[in-house]
Amino acid sequence: MPPHVTLKQLRYFDALAREQHFGRAAEACSVTQPALSMQIHELEEQLGLMLVERTRAGVLLSDKGREIAARAARILGDVHEMVEYAQHCNNVLSGSLRLGVIPSIAPYMLPPLLPLLREGYPQLELHVRETQTIPLLQELSDGKLDVLLLALPIVQADLSTLTLFDDRFLLALPSSRKLSSRVRATKDLLEHERLLLLEEGHCLREQALTYCSLQQVSTVNTFGVSSLSTIVEMVAAGYGITLLPEMCLNVEERGRDIGITRFVEPEPFRTIGLAWRSTSPRAADFQELGRLIKLAWSQGCVPPGRKNARHTKPLSAPSS
Repeated sequence: MPPHVTLKQLRYFDALAREQHFGRAAEACSVTQPALSMQIHELEEQLGLMLVERTRAGVLLSDKGREIAARAARILGDVHEMVEYAQHCNNVLSGSLRLGVIPSIAPYMLPPLLPLLREGYPQLELHVRETQTIPLLQELSDGKLDVLLLALPIVQADLSTLTLFDDRFLLALPSSRKLSSRVRATKDLLEHERLLLLEEGHCLREQALTYCSLQQVSTVNTFGVSSLSTIVEMVAAGYGITLLPEMCLNVEERGRDIGITRFVEPEPFRTIGLAWRSTSPRAADFQELGRLIKLAWSQGCVPPGRKNARHTKPLSAPSS
């Protein structure tokens, strides 16, 4: 008789592989620890393999256990997408949608976007996860998120992407250093300045450094700063200068004594878009979400007089 493996066993083992602890895995699955342990034991018996080594410190996966865990995650992902297809094949943007957004987009895009989603798709149950690009991509691959709103390009073979719009970068200076409206910023202007950027891990930091061609970052101050609002406050107080995405200006420029200057052509910019697993059955949902994001961008994020800006030098988005 062939082995009889259940989805329950795979779910429990997947949780155990992620948590590396029976108690935490049981809590994640909302079952008792003995119940979870029994299912793992039965899975080992059915497969004829030792999947885990039980130690005082927790759980160690065997070599074969790691392979089974990877296969179990893929199977559970396929089952999730099958259920999603059944739930959403007849209705666009309905049910649950888990959206991941990077921090340099979320505070500026969500305020104009969320009312559009609520008005147009009141049945949508939206869950938002805000963090950096690398953990978002991992959670997308793991099936914990459905779609990401971030800077492109994303070089990952198992993902599909949708380009939405370009978000150009401008130079922010203290008001005492404000340049004439006829003067454009250049990379040379940044070479001997104290450049304030987000901490490591934010793709916005890497994009700015790439544009500035800064191999040495001794003049870059990034000590633990994780929000653009903090950066702008430091600029206003005269502690340095920074590059700001156009998307944030309506929020970050308001009430702050800073000067904003455009760069010479070709102006630097980042490309904003969506990414999702290529196997997801919800491409129609993501296309409609993209349409609403572009509408929100035009209505709520672009400062007056800047909507028709031409961009000729994109900033590549690194994997971080």
